[in-house]
Amino acid sequence: MTSIRFNTNKFDVTLERPNPIHPIHGESLLVWLREQTLPDIQVSEPNVEDWGWYSYVDWKGRVYLLGSACTSEDEKGEREWVLLFEKQRSLTEKLLSREKMTKDDPCMHFFKQLLEREPEFSNLTEDDD
Repeated sequence: MTSIRFNTNKFDVTLERPNPIHPIHGESLLVWLREQTLPDIQVSEPNVEDWGWYSYVDWKGRVYLLGSACTSEDEKGEREWVLLFEKQRSLTEKLLSREKMTKDDPCMHFFKQLLEREPEFSNLTEDDD
């Protein structure tokens, strides 16, 4: 998985639906991404997982999982947000080590640019897990 981290106080996590599996926030970012990309790119409604929230995006015939979670507020009222990317691959692609997620992946690049253009987001970094 590859992830992008950034800081912001843009989202009010108290308005999120509760995550019944694990009390962690992250829905706000996925809802915002969904709104920003419609009607050109379809991002599914966010759903819960034990590590946070996730949506699926259909990117030019390839499906990606977008994961989201955030930390508690810091002294400035900001949270660190993590947006995870996982490219869905077939068993054959996995066995033959094909179509791996890379830092120059066009889907991830698109979403990274979207985040970079938002003036309320700061300290944007990329991680390879």
